[in-house]
Amino acid sequence: MLETKDITLSPSEKKEILKEYRRLLGNVQFNLRKGDRERIRQAFEMAIEHHAGMRRKSGEPYIFHPLAVARIVSEEIGLETTSIVCALLHDTVEDTELTLEDVEHAFDKNTAKIINGLTKISGVFDLNSSIQAENFRKLLLTLTDDIRVILIKLADRLHNMRTLFSMPRDKQLKIASETDFLYAPIAHRMGLYKVKSELEDLSMKYREPEMYKFIAKKLNETKRSRNRYINNFITPLNDLFSKKKLNLEIYGRSKSIHSIWSKMKKQGVSFEEVYDLFAIRIIVNSPDAKEKSDCWNVYSIISDLYRPNPKRLRDWISNPKSNGYEALHTTVVGLKGKWVEVQIRSKRMHEIAEKGVAAHWKYKEGGTVHSEDGVDRWLASIQSLLNDKEQNALEMVNNFKMNLFSSEIFIFTPKGDLKRLRRDATALDFAYDVHSDIGNKCIGAKVNQKLVPLSYILKTGDQIEILTSKKQKPNEDWLSFVVTGKAKSAVKKAINEELRLIADDGKQVLIRKFKQLKINAVDENFWTISNYFKLSSPLDLFVAISKNKIKFGDLKNLEVVHGIVKAKRPKVQVNKDDFQETIAKTLSKNAELIIMGQSSDQLDYSFAPCCNPIPGDDVFGFITINDGIKIHRTTCPNSVQLMSKYSYRVVKTKWNNQRDVAFLSGLKLNGIDTMGVISQVSEIITNNLHINMKSISFESKDGIYEGKIMLYVTDSEQLEIVIKQMKAIEGLVSITRFEVEEDQSV
Repeated sequence: MLETKDITLSPSEKKEILKEYRRLLGNVQFNLRKGDRERIRQAFEMAIEHHAGMRRKSGEPYIFHPLAVARIVSEEIGLETTSIVCALLHDTVEDTELTLEDVEHAFDKNTAKIINGLTKISGVFDLNSSIQAENFRKLLLTLTDDIRVILIKLADRLHNMRTLFSMPRDKQLKIASETDFLYAPIAHRMGLYKVKSELEDLSMKYREPEMYKFIAKKLNETKRSRNRYINNFITPLNDLFSKKKLNLEIYGRSKSIHSIWSKMKKQGVSFEEVYDLFAIRIIVNSPDAKEKSDCWNVYSIISDLYRPNPKRLRDWISNPKSNGYEALHTTVVGLKGKWVEVQIRSKRMHEIAEKGVAAHWKYKEGGTVHSEDGVDRWLASIQSLLNDKEQNALEMVNNFKMNLFSSEIFIFTPKGDLKRLRRDATALDFAYDVHSDIGNKCIGAKVNQKLVPLSYILKTGDQIEILTSKKQKPNEDWLSFVVTGKAKSAVKKAINEELRLIADDGKQVLIRKFKQLKINAVDENFWTISNYFKLSSPLDLFVAISKNKIKFGDLKNLEVVHGIVKAKRPKVQVNKDDFQETIAKTLSKNAELIIMGQSSDQLDYSFAPCCNPIPGDDVFGFITINDGIKIHRTTCPNSVQLMSKYSYRVVKTKWNNQRDVAFLSGLKLNGIDTMGVISQVSEIITNNLHINMKSISFESKDGIYEGKIMLYVTDSEQLEIVIKQMKAIEGLVSITRFEVEEDQSV
């Protein structure tokens, strides 16, 4: 009988822990090899021992967390014993006295290596990076060594999101933003669609709670009618499949809350106007040799009964996605003229779709890993990005994110070989995908035998030939149209190398001038002179000198004391210690910033123009380097990046209750153009509600208008009243709040 030795646990807690452990074993017992059960038990006992006395924010014993992560790893992702052991021990090295050497001694080097990859780093942040970005860097650098690190980390993040309710609001926002920014896209790229959808839904639950509740309520209200429609759609199909003696399963499923919200925003429609709230999934039980023909046979039967939309056919059987996903997707006109998405897969394809990249990976003794070609190709494509030593952590994370896009196009080389690129990729992106040297020398391309520029956006089916010249060199304009991380990284690297060569010449010229003026050639003087000429860095100074844009005459007027130039340090160089101290003081003395209250009188804050927050909005404060604290809405377009990359600079913030100040806010209207629309809008705002307008503009084309109104309101409640009254205008299709401009202050 397995027992827990933690004396801080109550009898009921011990009973529940053992129950969870048996559930874990019960799921994996059919896949266990000799010695596996003992390894899992040993890891569980080590976790119990080292997490003894520890509890989570919710109050439950900490051991429930690694047990839950281990179950997700096993049941929902489909990994085996080594991953389960690592999941049980994933927090021990970071949070307890257990060391990597202890883990290696108890298990093996591979287990210790995976846990090391799962362990966060510690250290001092700098102005151009963040602790979280450094954690991402370490996590991603383990990707090409052992993909299980990422998969276990996703399981860890999923359980943390499932239990996020126990955290304070500011922590919820930071963790949810981080999840939206990186973890959900990684899950998508790994083919873990269920995990990705749940992470997105849970992130939305905390970032946009009102809209989340609204859509969830709507889905619940329409569940009965939706199920009735699905049954009516499926019944005639089942009759046809039975006659053809096809062995398959068919069922309907609702789209995720986040995907419905994304469609509402993208298409500018209401919940009722989203036409594909659900999808039909058909899983064909076929042997490997017949699965492709059987899937096409099912498609043929469906298209005989329901008319398909030819523009919405997606053949990922002939050309699987690079993460291994295979299926046929089609959209047909169902009963009552409604569009219905249908997904057709074999049983093997379904397993890959459910378990993602994990379904491809087979583990052998000693940690040897094998994978399908698609996964190998993707890992090879990002390896150079992850190992680029010149990138800081944030640049690396941004470039990695570019490689997470799953929307792909399929193009052909001159020899007919098939290549994959992300959607919106250009001819230059393709050139860099072939090789960095090809990209650097690219002058144009031939697409389908026609000459096209470097910026030409490729489409599925294009056949492309790259044209090069030895005289060609990358330039900064290229960065405006390349979209893949590999291309952006290569262009920046080439430009920087060119600048360094130019800068080296300029530096030598400046050093010779320094000798004449008896100035020491040290960094302090380089920065001082850069500031004197209003340049942001010594590199810019050296380049400007090399290009003869600097005149040295004024240097004679500077004061030089013992070889050091006496002048102000450049403004762009914020003292790291001072800035860190500012953050520490702000976060300790003002744990909660009251906007327009007493605490805010002593702090320099302003409202971010990217989202124009008004009283009543859910907001947070962000400590910038030069502009004090910027107040952003939690739904701001920039909030995900700010809270995920620089979470240590986020200040918990709330509004004072006063309502005597007006705030600028914007509304966007779309509708059918009718006589008197502008006068109706003005009547509601100025005469009915007595609200001041800053500006109003309407444009009409082909009977459709788009209007933009800037008005002054006291809080979000007053803005909602305006929106509610506007909805009564005849012909109005949608009215939404919009952001005025982008704010990049960090």
